[in-house]
Amino acid sequence: MASTCEVRSLQWVMAIFLIALVGGARAVSICNIDSAKLNECRPAVTGNSPKPPTKKCCDVVHQANLPCLCNYKSAFPAFGINPALAMALPKKCGMSTPRECHVV
Repeated sequence: MASTCEVRSLQWVMAIFLIALVGGARAVSICNIDSAKLNECRPAVTGNSPKPPTKKCCDVVHQANLPCLCNYKSAFPAFGINPALAMALPKKCGMSTPRECHVV
């Protein structure tokens, strides 16, 4: 089990990653994808009426290290990202959803 310090460090890394995503900063590579490419999926994981993921979004999802990315799901709401929608993307893109991605 991860220590509190490790968990907080991981949360800070994700917060920085998501700030880069939301703020349009230079791309940062995390979990095998660059953060700028994650914007392709933003319409599918935000708002009350999210759009279906596009082919470009699914291409990003297919490249991602999903278990790694799913470890950050607790930070998503701070940036307007619905964790349930984000964790459903693999299935919507024709992939199996890793165990780490299931919303509890």
